Order: sequence, then structure tokens, then C-alpha cells
Amino acid sequence: MATDPENTLILETENGKVTIALRPDLAPNHVERVKELVREGFYDGLKFHRVMDGFMAQTGCPHGTGTGGSGKKLKAEFTAEPFVRGTVGAARAQNPDSADSQWFICFYDAQFLNGQYTVWGQVTDGMDVVDQIKKAPAHDRSGTVPDPDHIVSLRVLADSE
Repeated sequence: MATDPENTLILETENGKVTIALRPDLAPNHVERVKELVREGFYDGLKFHRVMDGFMAQTGCPHGTGTGGSGKKLKAEFTAEPFVRGTVGAARAQNPDSADSQWFICFYDAQFLNGQYTVWGQVTDGMDVVDQIKKAPAHDRSGTVPDPDHIVSLRVLADSE
């Protein structure tokens, strides 16, 4: 599959680079909004504030606590696309139409999320880097990481070529 630079993100972490193929075919509005935020530098320096071993790593909160966003809620774009290892999905509150800037990468299959969260990307390279993101202590069911890893930078590939 050829890489589409306009629909590819390069996530630079403290442990290395991760390539994410965006899925405008599944979630055109989420993909457009994520690219807007990426191009504003919104994600640079943000924490992976919620990381649960065996489940996922979540980021995108400007406060680093999971309580904030960019201020623009998105309507859900649920599909039948399964949540598997490397799937990137939009985090949200209880309301299905509450996704904003927060998102997560699945460490493993998480098909219990299918049809309930918006899939907007897939890691195509660097899952070994994702696996190295610091996780919350096993006893902490909230997934709060005491000394979390950060996004060094997040870029649209087309902007760096």
C-alpha cells in the first residue's frame, strides 16, 4: 500500500518514531480535525496521561490530566472497523459525540470498543516504540502514569517532505 503523505502522521516520542496512517475513509471529520491540531502544534509536548498495560496509551489533553481538549467536540463517526493492535481511536466522554483532541493507540486487540469509538488511524510502523511508552502501575485502574512520557512532536508527513 502506497503512503499518502497528506494522510500520514509522524509521531516523535522520547523512544523513537511512530508512523500513523490516517483513515479519512472511516472518519473524515476526525482526520481533518486532527490534522488541523497537528499543524497548529497542539500535540507537541503533551503527555501520554493515561496508559494501561495490555490496553492502550492515551494522549491529547492540554492539561495532562484527561480533563481537557481543544474546545471543539466532534460528532461520532463509528464504523465496523475493529480495534486491533495499533488502532488509533478518538477518546471521548460518555456522550458519543464528545470526542475532541484526545486519542489513544491500542497495545492489543480491544474489540469491546468496536462500534462505540471512532477509528481514525492505524500505526503502520513503530509499534515497538508505542510498546515502550511508560505505563501506569498495575494496581492503578485509572491508568494514571506518575512520570509520563511526552509527544516530542507530531507532524503530517506532507509538511516535512
